[in-house]
Amino acid sequence: MNSRPMPLSDDYELRFESLFQAGRALAFPCDAHGGVRLDGLSERARQNYLFARAVVGREFASPIVLRSGGARD
Repeated sequence: MNSRPMPLSDDYELRFESLFQAGRALAFPCDAHGGVRLDGLSERARQNYLFARAVVGREFASPIVLRSGGARD
């Protein structure tokens, strides 16, 4: 078993778009299925990710998985 964490891929991002401010979003590196490795995020990014998940439907839309660079998968 490999105990080293796998690096986050730069190929995909999980994006939470604001429901109220066009162009505002929070995005996090993820795998092709939208899985975010929390231990690979900075403390601030981890807090932002958990906040975005908690307010889906109130502040942010449901997240979408995009290829880095903005293309939907």
